Amino acid sequence: MRFDIHVHTDISACSALSIEEILQNARGLGLDGVCITDHESIGVRDRVAEGLQADGLCLIFGMEYSTADGDFLLFGPVEDLPLGLEARELLLQFSSLGGVAIAAHPFRTDRPTSEFVVRDGLCTIIEGINGRNREIENLRCQAWQSRYGVKLAGGSDAHSLAELGRIVIRMPGPVGNRDEFVEALRRGRFSLEGCTDRVRSIAADS
Repeated sequence: MRFDIHVHTDISACSALSIEEILQNARGLGLDGVCITDHESIGVRDRVAEGLQADGLCLIFGMEYSTADGDFLLFGPVEDLPLGLEARELLLQFSSLGGVAIAAHPFRTDRPTSEFVVRDGLCTIIEGINGRNREIENLRCQAWQSRYGVKLAGGSDAHSLAELGRIVIRMPGPVGNRDEFVEALRRGRFSLEGCTDRVRSIAADS
């Protein structure tokens, strides 16, 4: 299954993409799943039901959570999570609740992830490719794979229909709901589409 795991609807102030546009176009773009990760909100649940849609698209609700030490894509019981936590407290608490966090665009110039987050094992998956990053930002963040053994994921970070599905991960088995999606992430049952050995080599040298 091909998932775009980093998508913002117009609930996020930065995005012009409606949930209706996502639902009408995702399958035609070759996607089997879309994760809605609005900024510190799951307001999308008031507009559409989570899970499998009539056309077979798997819609997952997550959240992009901002801290002074980086932004994180959160998947799991985000409804129970207070806002305003520092990164260490956030990641420890969310893990204890059974959730999975992915460090979003960790080398983006204006929103970097502090290295202690991966060095100390607080976050073991990073967004190795982000569709809105500059190339060098993506290449640099992939170098953390060899240094810390983190798993590489990626997403479009879509704010418009033209961006939806530009970067995806593949999951080998069927995923029909949030729990199954979180379990696949936790077990490392996904791969970053298009992340070649050549790209990894460039990243390690950058």
